[in-house]
Amino acid sequence: MSPVDSFKTAQTLESGGKQYRYFSLPEAEKHLGDLQQLPVSLKVLLENMLRHEDNETVTKDDIEAIAGWLKNRSSSREIQYRPARVLMQDFTGVPGVVDLAAMRDAVKKAGDDPEKINPLSPVDLVIDHSVMVDQYATSDAFRANVDIEMTRNRERYEFLRWGQEAFDNFRVVPPGTGICHQVNLEYLGKVAWTKEQDGETQVYPDTLVGTDSHTTMINALGILGWGVGGIEAEAVMLGQPISMLIPEVVGFRLTGSMKEGVTATDLVLTVTQMLREKGVVGKFVEFYGPGLDNLPLADRATISNMAPEYGATCGFFPVDGETLNYMKLSGRSDEQIKLVEEYSKAQGMWRDSSKPEPKFSDSLELDLGDVKASLAGPKRPQDRVDMPAMKSTFEKLLDDSGVQDKDKRVPVKGQDYDLGHGDVVIAAITSCTNTSNPSVLMAAGLVAKKAREKGLDRKPWVKSSLAPGSKVVTDYLDTANLSKELDALGFNLVGYGCTTCIGNSGPLMDEIGDAINEGGLQVSSVLSGNRNFEGRVHPDVKANWLASPPLVVAYALAGTTRVDLENEPLGNDQSGNPVYLKDIWPSNAEIAHEVSKVDDEMFRKEYADVFKGDEVWQGIPFSKDKTYKWDDESTYVKNPPFFEGIEKPLQPPKDIEGANILALFGDSITTDHISPAGSIKPDSPAGKYLQEKGVHPKNFNSYGSRRGNHEVMMRGTFANVRIKNEMLDGVEGGFTKFVPTGEQMAMYDAAMEYQKQGTPLVVIAGKEYGTGSSRDWAAKGTRLLGVEAVVAESYERIHRSNLVGMGVLPLQFKEGENRQTLGLTGDEKISIKGLDGNLQPRQVLKLVAERPDGSTTETEVICRVDTANEMNYYLSGGILHYVLRNMIAK
Repeated sequence: MSPVDSFKTAQTLESGGKQYRYFSLPEAEKHLGDLQQLPVSLKVLLENMLRHEDNETVTKDDIEAIAGWLKNRSSSREIQYRPARVLMQDFTGVPGVVDLAAMRDAVKKAGDDPEKINPLSPVDLVIDHSVMVDQYATSDAFRANVDIEMTRNRERYEFLRWGQEAFDNFRVVPPGTGICHQVNLEYLGKVAWTKEQDGETQVYPDTLVGTDSHTTMINALGILGWGVGGIEAEAVMLGQPISMLIPEVVGFRLTGSMKEGVTATDLVLTVTQMLREKGVVGKFVEFYGPGLDNLPLADRATISNMAPEYGATCGFFPVDGETLNYMKLSGRSDEQIKLVEEYSKAQGMWRDSSKPEPKFSDSLELDLGDVKASLAGPKRPQDRVDMPAMKSTFEKLLDDSGVQDKDKRVPVKGQDYDLGHGDVVIAAITSCTNTSNPSVLMAAGLVAKKAREKGLDRKPWVKSSLAPGSKVVTDYLDTANLSKELDALGFNLVGYGCTTCIGNSGPLMDEIGDAINEGGLQVSSVLSGNRNFEGRVHPDVKANWLASPPLVVAYALAGTTRVDLENEPLGNDQSGNPVYLKDIWPSNAEIAHEVSKVDDEMFRKEYADVFKGDEVWQGIPFSKDKTYKWDDESTYVKNPPFFEGIEKPLQPPKDIEGANILALFGDSITTDHISPAGSIKPDSPAGKYLQEKGVHPKNFNSYGSRRGNHEVMMRGTFANVRIKNEMLDGVEGGFTKFVPTGEQMAMYDAAMEYQKQGTPLVVIAGKEYGTGSSRDWAAKGTRLLGVEAVVAESYERIHRSNLVGMGVLPLQFKEGENRQTLGLTGDEKISIKGLDGNLQPRQVLKLVAERPDGSTTETEVICRVDTANEMNYYLSGGILHYVLRNMIAK
């Protein structure tokens, strides 16, 4: 037996009367040594290496490196990982399909068969990001919003219908079904994946990457998955492995059980705060310990979902009895459940409290009994606030903002109420994070019921909405007779999609907006989401608070966040007596009683024909051609310029000489700042472009919905209304200084002027550059503006990868250096030296900053192209360019 064959440890597993071939970790142990205490998440990677060992992309040394991880609890080795499948949503999926269509054009232009461009791995695209809260607090809000969605997004949906037919291995879940992560958890995920190969049925761990950062939600089911940029996902679809370093794995030990009145949301906000303080960016987090025995799978899903918020690559829960319970509840077949149990146990991937606990790079511990009711805000998920401290926290926020008259009230025109600082203008039960969880949804319904019994109602200035993660939620709220209670408080169903959490909150009443802006008010939103970054939820709302669904209802009743709900009343009952939150908060027993009504038939019914869609979806016309017929007049879908000249020989990289700085940023610039998802302002470059194309501002839709049109998206790059460019003094919004004239102008306009002059551009930033959503347009737009390099103190994982994937060079200041220590103002000319040699991953390069007076500053920066594979992508102009060039060459 050769050394390579010695690791081909294929065995046969019999389950349900059927035989499956699998690559056995216990057999591998005979060669590699004891693997019992290897984290389960790394066992999944190890199996992947065994199955794909080819002595080229995966070698014996790669396998031994993962097995040897236990010695040092870390590894610097790069591996090539191949996930089983890809998950997309429409905001990030449409530009992905646009790129595939453009690649087909490029292949055809090169004289080859366009059908070579086809997903090789299964791809599911769930349309969930397009519904907006235009109508709310009415019985017909859902139908009205769906009708508006179908009209508003018809061009995009025609394009996706074409893609559904044109590409193999590509399925689309139509709009109005649910949020992709919830659909993945409830239906798409299999835990043990199977495929026919060489006349045998193989079984192996279900793994995936997704074009949404909250793909990690599936980790709760024991499925390893995380978010990547659309660019990287497209490469996986086209057969490319993911190049990654074997990660550190931080263990999070849970003990005890949660107290009465505490929710999974409170738990995840606590976990997020702890892990952000710990520092887990780029690391796996794996949950273990006896506390898991007291944690339902829906609660685990809430924790896994927010892995991007605590900065980790994933938040993994191993398969155990609770996994099987959930699979049974959600309608998976008995055969699949049996296979999952037998395969997980055969591989040593089954969580069993009798076994020794895994070993980790580092660990931390939480007693679930210590978790308290919490919110997070006003602009970061990790900034947790104990509920009683909300009042004082908002007072400090006003003080820090320099507000003079904190008690000012502004009359709302045409209404019999006024508005003040801290008032809640948006209360949304939304997002995949919490609307996946029956316990918090039932709790919200029970709070609504008890509030109504006391005669309470939401305040009239609150825009309230309910957007569940799947239709199953409606089924169980109806069964529990709680939908009518939520409806009565204005939490009517508005759609099955992401809505407020991603900026699809829809408009506020004009009179409300006028009062906010005329009075300079700092008002609040309270949402059961995972993201509350500046400018994301609504441009008029500066303070955004993450909370559990029952607390969302409570703050809608209170109407303000300047209240201590533990000690101050929500309002008065019919007799004028004060009503406190504790008076309407349901007991754990009451919640459990309602949750017990959820059954597998609800899931089977809703997923029986999930890909079919309604009559409107089925009636959408589309072309049957294998290449897409681009419409030059479309403002939603355009042929991007990324692959122009792909047939020409590659040019070696050259040093960047005399680049201007397009923007100078501080810390925590998010992908929302770089490429906003929400509303398009009429006076912005994107708004002006759309109006020139005959689109009225009321039909602008959102940036997210127009990601298939590069003309809109490049104009929207760095256009967030809350972004701050330090080249300008205190100015908010997407503006910069055009250095040659000193004029302030929009980022896009300045970039186009620099392009006319043939001037390269760089962006300078602080820590955590690119945190947040896995938004490929944050990298694509950067490239189209002519930015050749970004220099930052640190990067969030996905955005750094996306920059490389678009041929933009990510550079990192050395420890202790930044834009401030170098005295950068934005007026300098920047040169990057060392690119014209044999550029290597993580090479040290020279940065030279020349000031207007001719003086210079030199320093060293680190090339954050981290792996050899990434270097191939960068040198090819991007990851898709690399794939396409190889296809054309073959």
